[in-house]
Amino acid sequence: MGSVYDYHASRLDGTDIGLSSYAGRVLLIVNTASRCGFTPQYAGLEALQKEYADRGFTVLGFPCNQFGGQEPGTAEEIGAFCETSYAVSFPMFGKIDVNGDSAHPLYAFLKQEKKGLLGTGAIKWNFTKFLVDRKGQVAERFAPTRKPEDLKAEIERLL
Repeated sequence: MGSVYDYHASRLDGTDIGLSSYAGRVLLIVNTASRCGFTPQYAGLEALQKEYADRGFTVLGFPCNQFGGQEPGTAEEIGAFCETSYAVSFPMFGKIDVNGDSAHPLYAFLKQEKKGLLGTGAIKWNFTKFLVDRKGQVAERFAPTRKPEDLKAEIERLL
């Protein structure tokens, strides 16, 4: 059985990082966008990061431009937006695709492990969230409409 630790991704600065560097932490993996109706969820994600980081929790943000072209910026623009608009301190990665033939392998794995509504695999919109346990296994999948602050009970269970 695989885990999220089997994958690599590029940070916004282009640095390749193995997700195994997060081994032993509870992760919330989120596909993000800067120009989406759900973009204010960055504030809730950052609040979770601050509240639970010391207990072994990390949010991982993956910008994606596949939904309505709502993340058109460069890596530098995305980073600046996240820093100036929401003071994001959690790791942000380079822009990826989450659906289709060019989907990042991590997202192919996440979608395989936890299906969405009615058993569909595809990500439906920005700010779909995957909660991962300390062993790198996908524990939960949450729709974009589920606010970060409403995930505390599930996070607490895994911490």
